[in-house]
Amino acid sequence: MTVATTADIEEQAGRRLERYRRVTYRSFLIAAFGFIAPSLGGLATAYSEGDGGVPLVAAVVTGLTLLTWYYARLVRAGLDGGAPLRDIVVSGVVAGALSLMLLTSPWFSVIPVFWISAVVLSPLGRRQIIALCAGTGAYCGAVATFAAEHLYPDGDAPWYALFPVLLVIYTATCGFVVFVNRYQRRMWDLHQESHAARDAMARLAVTEERLRFSRDLHDLLGHSLSLIAVKSELAMRTAHDDPDRAHAEMADVQRAARNALREVRAAVRGYRAVELDAELAGVRAVLEAAGVRCEIGEFPDGPPPEVRSVLAWVIREGATNVIKHSEARHCAITLTLYGDSVVMEMRNDGVRGAQTAAGSGLTGLTERVAVLGGEISAGRHGRDGFLLRATVPLPSADGAESGEAVAAGRHT
Repeated sequence: MTVATTADIEEQAGRRLERYRRVTYRSFLIAAFGFIAPSLGGLATAYSEGDGGVPLVAAVVTGLTLLTWYYARLVRAGLDGGAPLRDIVVSGVVAGALSLMLLTSPWFSVIPVFWISAVVLSPLGRRQIIALCAGTGAYCGAVATFAAEHLYPDGDAPWYALFPVLLVIYTATCGFVVFVNRYQRRMWDLHQESHAARDAMARLAVTEERLRFSRDLHDLLGHSLSLIAVKSELAMRTAHDDPDRAHAEMADVQRAARNALREVRAAVRGYRAVELDAELAGVRAVLEAAGVRCEIGEFPDGPPPEVRSVLAWVIREGATNVIKHSEARHCAITLTLYGDSVVMEMRNDGVRGAQTAAGSGLTGLTERVAVLGGEISAGRHGRDGFLLRATVPLPSADGAESGEAVAAGRHT
């Protein structure tokens, strides 16, 4: 039977992290159209009114294309850790040159904001961000003031009264865009930190289990093996001079070896035994570590130990299938008593691709449940859901059937 490993959990979490990264990156690209479209509209207006000829239109379109390419590059580099200074400077020069189109249309006022929205995704200090917003606001305010004096020479407001207003407006707009984009970048950082924390927790759980197993083996075998070594050495020294004593020592070695073997078998049975409550806690931790919200209903206290053990195996295999073969975000586990039977249902909403034939895991579960007279069913449930149901009859009151079932289950 397959068991969900740390690698499976990491792969599931990695797919979710990459999916969120693509969504974040594409959201910034979609936002880029909100900046480019007004500029293209302003360019078309300037061309139709005769404020720019074909060469100017070609130069502006080339500049917008180059700025958009740098925008996508800055966004990708910002999400990956930070953009190089060369890209920031070159894209800033292009944005500054395109901002001069304010002399023909006020729609080009979005170009500097478009540029700064990508730059701030790189790691910057608070002072750097304030200086960037203030500098961009001052430049845009100066160009816009000159454009207003050029486009509206008969205006009532002089340039020295108009410039402070435009400076505040542009700086505030840049600050708002910086806040929104930095917040979205922070959400991406939190997802990365959460992924790293889940990975660390999974590795720590595996390490702790290995340490616990090594401690148990040391406690079980340390004394017995030391006793066997001492008795064997003593038997070798006395084999020629005192054969009877050597025989007695070797008999002690035999008893110590058998006791050690019995203790190891008992320990292994304890490790292999699956308890329902412990398995539920482990499944919840594993699923939530993989990004799957797990809901577990209240379980009745009626089922005997052999039934609970089989249901624990079903839950373990179901969780393994959710992690390995689905993209679920929600999983619900319920256990209900119906007459003389116990029904366990495990639902998830992450069916991926076409339904395939049952694997070895479900085949093994079917055999385990059949030992107790139960049955397993698994398949699609709804549009993208999957339902695993196990129905196990309760043993008879005299306990004979239960004893035979348990004995048979131990040999499977």
